[in-house]
Amino acid sequence: MSEVIASFEKNSFEEVRISLTNFKGKDLIDLRVYYRPDDGEEMRPTKKGITISLEKFSELKNAILALEKALPKKEK
Repeated sequence: MSEVIASFEKNSFEEVRISLTNFKGKDLIDLRVYYRPDDGEEMRPTKKGITISLEKFSELKNAILALEKALPKKEK
């Protein structure tokens, strides 16, 4: 069972989904690229992405915060 927490468009053909999932009794965080097949059916997952244990969430969060600080500031 997987619960989508957030998603955003990567481009006109793909989106990134962040989900909480469970595999073999272990709770996991899944960040994965999904695509829309040519038949127009539901979005399908690709192999592009990562799955990490919940214990690694704080490390992921700290890495994203460090990235945010390192990004150049855009002028408005």
